[in-house]
Amino acid sequence: MPLKSFELVRILFLSSIAFLFAFAWAPFLVHQLKQWKMGKSIRAAADAPIFAMLHAKKQGTPTMGGLLIWGTVLFLAILFSMIAPHVPANSLLGHLNFLSRSETLLPLGALVASAIVGLLDDYYNVKGIGPKGGGLRMRHRMLIYTAIAAVGAWWFRMKLDWDLLHVPFLGDFNIGMWYVPFFILVIVATAFSVNETDGLDGLAGGTLMTSFAAYAIISFSQGRYDLAIFCGVILGALLAFLWFNIHPAAFFMGDTGAMSLGVTLGIVAMLTNTAFILPVIGLVFVLESLSVITQLSWKRIFKRKLFRSAPFHHHLEAIDWPEPQIVMRLWVVSMVSAALGVALILLDALM
Repeated sequence: MPLKSFELVRILFLSSIAFLFAFAWAPFLVHQLKQWKMGKSIRAAADAPIFAMLHAKKQGTPTMGGLLIWGTVLFLAILFSMIAPHVPANSLLGHLNFLSRSETLLPLGALVASAIVGLLDDYYNVKGIGPKGGGLRMRHRMLIYTAIAAVGAWWFRMKLDWDLLHVPFLGDFNIGMWYVPFFILVIVATAFSVNETDGLDGLAGGTLMTSFAAYAIISFSQGRYDLAIFCGVILGALLAFLWFNIHPAAFFMGDTGAMSLGVTLGIVAMLTNTAFILPVIGLVFVLESLSVITQLSWKRIFKRKLFRSAPFHHHLEAIDWPEPQIVMRLWVVSMVSAALGVALILLDALM
């Protein structure tokens, strides 16, 4: 079998395993989150009156559902890496290991590290710990995720000896130590943009799904087969998560899912040297984040709101768009933008 065909089989097979495994243990996770009383706390009406009115019915829905995604990815990565040395290299089990130092060790480590921070933040939110019972302060979250991004930047610069930045259709540029702040900016911006998008049933899950599908294709086209499998495994787990997260959601992703997957998406973009195309692939995340920034700036300058509520998906809710309609239309936008991003990267590679 030709190499590329074989690697494509690996991607599809492991993505399917991830879906089936995540789907199998999702009901147990939902049950346990309910048992542990991990219900989402909706912001008080005094702080966000429109949001509170629109989402009052979601009070108490279990959060921390991101555990399903990163828990599945971590378990399968460890399982197959432990099995591989004990079976023939040319056997089926021997080919299921996708953990490699050059491609997947860093994004997996960042996924788990940021997921644990998000899990703590979700726990604080549920238990009413922190300012106004809302979990970690924004500045503390920013510092922690910046630190995680800094470790990733150090890994790229020192371990992989990487300071090469590709600008589509212009070429490659060695930027030396400037690579470190650029890396941190990409990771932190992506993480918080994905987190802003996690506000409606199925919205973050569906848009992340198209982004990781795009990066599975990009990684495959670059010959980074383990990284393509890694994206495929995340995609499979996201599909299982979506089964239970579409309206009305059985559980929410929470920061343990949104922040960790945002961090990971940014790192995958840096590994494939496609950071400048990431805003196209993740266009919905960019629009959601810009709506928040614009709202805050508008209120500060003009002393009134531009949108009825921010991020933008809440504005659409406030003007009476049904939640499933908002989600599915933004899914469509994410599919088109992801396809466009992949097309631009493949076109750039041909020139």
